[in-house]
Amino acid sequence: MYTARGTLDRSTAVERYAPLVRRLASQMIAKLPANVELDDLIQAGMIGLMDALARYETGHGAQFETFATQRIRGAMIDELRGSDWLPRSVRRNQRAIETAVSAVEQRTKRPATETEIAAHMGIALAAYQQMLGDAHGGQLFYIDDFGGSDSEEGYLDRHVGDEAADPARVMSDERFRASLATAIENLPEREKQVMGMYYEHDMNLKEIGAVLGVTESRVCQMHSQAVARLRTKLKGW
Repeated sequence: MYTARGTLDRSTAVERYAPLVRRLASQMIAKLPANVELDDLIQAGMIGLMDALARYETGHGAQFETFATQRIRGAMIDELRGSDWLPRSVRRNQRAIETAVSAVEQRTKRPATETEIAAHMGIALAAYQQMLGDAHGGQLFYIDDFGGSDSEEGYLDRHVGDEAADPARVMSDERFRASLATAIENLPEREKQVMGMYYEHDMNLKEIGAVLGVTESRVCQMHSQAVARLRTKLKGW
């Protein structure tokens, strides 16, 4: 991989690490909505790889693959942020679902069923389940939680250097982690199983569906429903 002068041979390195880019893109897209194209992530990742090749210095001690992985993932995330991969209409639907979940559960003092949530929203169960499917990829944190949802200013522009607004920092708070664990434990059993297989065991939707005896789309719906419940329970954070 190195030239006679001890520098990285770019053509050889690109050929060697192109499979790493594809692997990282495949891992990332498994947790994103269907409208995200794998090829777009791979293209962004290749740009990240080229950036890593240009910036890497052997004297810094880090293995090139470790350094490149960070650059590749960063480039993919920048691509997702720049292309607005989750439409505002989907975000609005997610928030409407969370509001309905909160209202029903405050009234019933137990986990709300999909039928109850759909009735509260005044829509058919099938329409509600379609909304859940569209919301696949919704996370516990929204980038625009840290500013107005209609703001045109970018997340990084608003919060660069603002540690208090960093989701990773919140996740490291032991009190938050305890609250999150409790919220997950109180999920309906099937949704709790989905979250465990998806995040703890890194299983994809097809594999989870095979275990539970349901379709991939149904797993997607259960995942979105679980995320909505968790966001409702953890709204104070």
